[in-house]
Amino acid sequence: MFRWRTCSANTNRVNSVMATIAEVEKLAFDLPESDRAVLAAHLLRSLPTVLDAEDEGIAEALRRDAELDANPGLGITLEQLDQQIRTDRR
Repeated sequence: MFRWRTCSANTNRVNSVMATIAEVEKLAFDLPESDRAVLAAHLLRSLPTVLDAEDEGIAEALRRDAELDANPGLGITLEQLDQQIRTDRR
């Protein structure tokens, strides 16, 4: 009987965490695209750096992020990016 209660408590905890993740995901998807991009960058930055060795794309993104932190003048605004995309589509 005690084991069943322990399993039941663990199941309830897992279900609670999953509900929270689903709620956070829904809130994130309701954000404007630019805010979702910032959130995604923050979440990726919070992951262990072990991923760098396995995925060169992440390593490249982190390298570029560090480069922009060191020299913000290298970046462009979202409006400038939008304008370049509109120009390139013509």
